[in-house]
Amino acid sequence: MAFLSGFLPALAAALAVSAAIERFGGAARAPFGLGPRDLGLRLGAYTLLTLFWFVFSWRPWLAGLSTVLTVAGLVLVSRMKRHVIGEPLVFSDFALLPQVPRHPQLYYIPPVTSPVIAGPALVGFLAVAGWYALEPSLLPHGAGPALAAMLGLPAALVTLVAAAQRPPLASRVARRFPRPDLERDIGRLGLPATLMAYWLRRRAEGPANPPAAARSTAPGDPVVILIQLESFVDPERLGGQPLPLMELIRTRAAEYGRLRVPAHGAYTMRSEHAVLTGRDADSLGFGVYDPYLAAGGDEPTSLARLARVAGYETAFVHPFHRDFFQRAQVMQRFGFERLVMEEAFADAPRIGPYVSDVALGRRILDEVRSRRGPLFLFSVTMENHGPWKPGRLPGIDDPLAQYLHHVAGTGRMVEELVAGLAGEQATLCVFGDHAPSLPTCRPGFGGTATDYALFRFGDPDAGPPRRIDLTADALGRRLRATVGAEAAAPAPASPAQA
Repeated sequence: MAFLSGFLPALAAALAVSAAIERFGGAARAPFGLGPRDLGLRLGAYTLLTLFWFVFSWRPWLAGLSTVLTVAGLVLVSRMKRHVIGEPLVFSDFALLPQVPRHPQLYYIPPVTSPVIAGPALVGFLAVAGWYALEPSLLPHGAGPALAAMLGLPAALVTLVAAAQRPPLASRVARRFPRPDLERDIGRLGLPATLMAYWLRRRAEGPANPPAAARSTAPGDPVVILIQLESFVDPERLGGQPLPLMELIRTRAAEYGRLRVPAHGAYTMRSEHAVLTGRDADSLGFGVYDPYLAAGGDEPTSLARLARVAGYETAFVHPFHRDFFQRAQVMQRFGFERLVMEEAFADAPRIGPYVSDVALGRRILDEVRSRRGPLFLFSVTMENHGPWKPGRLPGIDDPLAQYLHHVAGTGRMVEELVAGLAGEQATLCVFGDHAPSLPTCRPGFGGTATDYALFRFGDPDAGPPRRIDLTADALGRRLRATVGAEAAAPAPASPAQA
């Protein structure tokens, strides 16, 4: 009774304040769930958070405060993320956290050594230490009971998590969350409950069933080059000057248009996965938020695997770290035999912090000229990766001006590739992975559409350029024909759009 009288008031206060934070803090756009089951799941998630923090201190009010701060932090981060890329916090975001200290320059956050981060962290640590000293512990008296409690509560939480991944609890979670519906679930149940439930659902899902393998018995075009252009959209859509590349695309590309990608301003891996596999979002289940977590590149129908079956050499060219997004491991599982990554560009010129797109394009042409047979090459550019911060380019501090400077380099790279491939029988496809996360380009800009172009060289029967707007996965399915796989049905030409 003494334990309950000490713990329950702190728990009740934590539940009430956490619910108020989510109700009035703008964590979701959907209505706040008031049904008994919805409230039960919401409060149950807060209770689990409180028990988790209680394990570390056995001080109920400290655990309650930790829960409130956790919920407030989640809501704040979710709001910031929504403002920048139009999507709330998702469970898969936590898998990306190890990248932040390794590659802090890729994120809009200061390093941990910055006073902005280190100062509040130190103050928080000292406040917790002081509270820890002032609030009495609820641990039972005596070494035996205290040890049993310290081991028993964590064991109970671990057992609950394990049980939630097996029937009958897993079946109840699946019935409650049959498919991803992020906005609705956060509104009904709260952010902590949704994060926990989606993680459990992803864990419970086996590998999603891939589409049936397409026939691939002989090479298509001897050279197939697919390039994912970092943050690429037609700069005129952002108020920039006309890019010569866009006129080249409209007059020389076999197909071009807007490409509807799975996210705005981030999540490169979603577009990458969609194009390389041709799989739509509905086939990925709860792995839709980070397809690399779902399958890690183990995709029997990826373009690289189809190309290898057809006799192509497969190469992945990317002038950045092998560990970022676990790209080296993922690309090997996708079916790329040879990886050309950051170490191969040690002497390449840089524009800002990253290898220039023009240098990357010239390395791609070198790969084409030195090939020993049919070649399928996938490349990911890096020059125009955000964030666009002051000091990135000499004399250019405005983020949009920096972006436009880099996108001009992207244009020159593609122009050089078009000129360099003119004597080949080849296909070149370029596409933007997502719109840039700029202050002048927030969610809602053009939906989630980037731009793409498909060039065909050495085809005397090629017709005039056609405007065809596609989704990223549809582009991936159309590209199957270029490596000799069974082609998807042709898409109708789209009417001209602004």
